[in-house]
Amino acid sequence: MSDGRVNNADQKEQEQEQNLVKAPAKRSLGLLITTYGCLFVGSIASSLLAKYYFVHGGSSRWVSTWVQSAGFPLLLVLIYFPHFVFKTTKRRPFTRFTRRHLLFSVVIGLILGFNNFLFSWGTSYLPVSTSSLLLSTQLIFTLILSVIIVKQKVTFSNLNCVVLLTLSSVLLALGSSQDKPVGLTKTKYFIGFLSTIGAGLLFALYLPVTERVYRSVYCYAMVMEMQLFMEFSATVFATIGMAFDGGFKEMVKEANQVFTKGPTVYWTVAILANVVTWQLCFAATSGMVYLTSGITGGICMTALLAMNVIGGVVVYGDEFGGVKIVSTVLCIWGFSSYVYGLYVKLKKDEKKEKGSYTGVKTAEDGGEMEVEMGKVKDDDVAAADERV
Repeated sequence: MSDGRVNNADQKEQEQEQNLVKAPAKRSLGLLITTYGCLFVGSIASSLLAKYYFVHGGSSRWVSTWVQSAGFPLLLVLIYFPHFVFKTTKRRPFTRFTRRHLLFSVVIGLILGFNNFLFSWGTSYLPVSTSSLLLSTQLIFTLILSVIIVKQKVTFSNLNCVVLLTLSSVLLALGSSQDKPVGLTKTKYFIGFLSTIGAGLLFALYLPVTERVYRSVYCYAMVMEMQLFMEFSATVFATIGMAFDGGFKEMVKEANQVFTKGPTVYWTVAILANVVTWQLCFAATSGMVYLTSGITGGICMTALLAMNVIGGVVVYGDEFGGVKIVSTVLCIWGFSSYVYGLYVKLKKDEKKEKGSYTGVKTAEDGGEMEVEMGKVKDDDVAAADERV
């Protein structure tokens, strides 16, 4: 009897290990490029529109928080259209979506909601260029947490990138006293400063945690399904805050009496466009983490900070002095060094493996799982075809 129980226990353990599958081989480089393109557009547009709301009279940080996640119904298009409209997949939506996935999505979503709130505080007080560069502080914590949570290997390319990007933020902090907007007290300025750093730290936790969770995900569509519940939970968090703070009444008042561009622009640009671009940004972030890794997703987002800085200067006339120039150069330098490291590794992989093609692969080195740019073996391709 005891032997039978032991065998049953071993069987259950094996089944659990099989359920925690490796991220499937993802052959579509086009999907990766499209995802990063959406991240590029969503990140820059959402940052500029978030500031646009405050520049033209908006004052509710809860409204700014709410629009970051309220567009979650848009994800239903990505979830249902591939199966029912385009017929590009045989998998029905929410197949293999377990209670465990739901629980993780809800918890991560609540954390994301609080992160959005901190970001709104920072955006309301700081110039776009300053807040964007401050957010790059999350990268070093992303690397540390990735090592702890997902056993990310520390290489020269990712360590060099993290050091350079973090250094750019330190330089900004040292020269930030002259970057304070006119009429803003030092207290409010540093509240925004600390809120932005706090948002970066929470996001640093979000990236490796989601990478870990996505190891039990079978396809890109399932990532969007989890993202739907994450954004729903974040919206619940923001809606409760809005209700207690009178945010919904304040939206109507702002649109009709306060917003300098009028009610039409308020609802279409400050609210609706914000909702759409934030969903694009967060959905693409999740896609990047799934297709590559948490640290790569963080580095790709940090690389966009240089574009956010330039966008803040062009659109809002933010100051762009010597400190910001050096910080931006370091940001670009760090990202370029990381991309070059990936390129060198890809070339090494091409020499080691024959009879395969370039794409995004899952590899095991020393028993640890990695998701990286590389090549996919034929048996991995067959497995991927079954899962995607």
